[in-house]
Amino acid sequence: MRALVVEHGDDGPVRFADVEEPRPAADEVLVDVRHIGLNLGELKYADQWPAGVIHGHDAAGVVVRAAADGSGPAEGARVVLGMAPYAWAERVAVSPAWLAVVPDAVALDDAAALGVAGITALRVLRTRSLLARRVLITGASGGVGHFAVQLASIAGAHVTAAVGGPDRAAGLRELGAGEVVTDLSTVDDRFDLVLDTIGGAHLARMWALLAEGGAIHLVGSASGESTTFEAGSLFAFGAPKTINTFGDVTSPVSGELADLLGLVAAGRLSAQVGLRGAWRDVDDAVRALFAREVHGKVVLDVS
Repeated sequence: MRALVVEHGDDGPVRFADVEEPRPAADEVLVDVRHIGLNLGELKYADQWPAGVIHGHDAAGVVVRAAADGSGPAEGARVVLGMAPYAWAERVAVSPAWLAVVPDAVALDDAAALGVAGITALRVLRTRSLLARRVLITGASGGVGHFAVQLASIAGAHVTAAVGGPDRAAGLRELGAGEVVTDLSTVDDRFDLVLDTIGGAHLARMWALLAEGGAIHLVGSASGESTTFEAGSLFAFGAPKTINTFGDVTSPVSGELADLLGLVAAGRLSAQVGLRGAWRDVDDAVRALFAREVHGKVVLDVS
C-alpha cells in the first residue's frame, strides 16, 4: 500500500513510499483511510522521526476490520483518528483510544481536520473555567487558533485573537473573537489565560499582559525566536502567574474527539478547513503551510 513517510533533507519532510500492510493487534481496528489532516508542527519537525517511518497523526476513514477482542467500533463505522501514530497511509491499524465514531451529521473530511489542533485547543481551554474570563489566542488564524477562538467563545470567554497581519484576520470575529489585533504592543487588557503558538519576543509581552493568577500555555513556537524577559519582570506580588508547556501525546483522545464531533454536529463548531486537495499534491500543501498561506487546516483526500 501507499503511505507518506518521513524524508530527511531537501526533498522532505515527507515522500510517498510503498509500505507493508498493517497487521492489527487483537485490540486494534483496521481503518481504510479516506482523508488525512496535515499539521504544521509534525511537518516542521519531521526530522525528529526516523527517516522512512509512516508519518502523520490525523485522518478519517471507515473501519474495514473490527478489533478481534471486541473493543472499539464495528466494521463499517466512520471514524476519525487524532494524535494516532502512522496515520498517513491508505490503511492503518489503530487502538480505539485514538479514534471516535463520526456522527452522520458530520462530513468525514471535516472530521479529519479535528485531531491534533482541536484536541490541543480543547485541552488547554479546559484547564480553568472561562466564563466571563479574558482569553488571548495568538496565531489565531492557524489550525489550533481557529478551534481555540471558537471553543473559548462557546465557554463564555471574552476572546482577543492575535494574528500576524490584517490579511489573516478575516472571519475571526464571526468565529467568536471580540477583538482581533495584529500588534500586542497596542493591547492593554489583562488576560486570565493565553494560548500561545508563537513564542519568541511576543512571549515577554504576553507575560506583561497576564492578570494575577493567569496562565500562559505554550503550544508552539512558530517564531523560532528566543525570549528575553526584562529584569524583575518574573517577580510580582499577588496570585502566582504561570507559563505552562504543552505536549501530552500519550493520553487517550477518544472522549475529546467525541466532544468535538458533538459540537460540530450541533453546528456550534466549524472545522475551518483552509485548503482541500488530493494527497498526490501533498508537496503543494506542505509549501502552502510553510509559507503561511493557509488559514485553518489542510485536509487531503487519499486516493
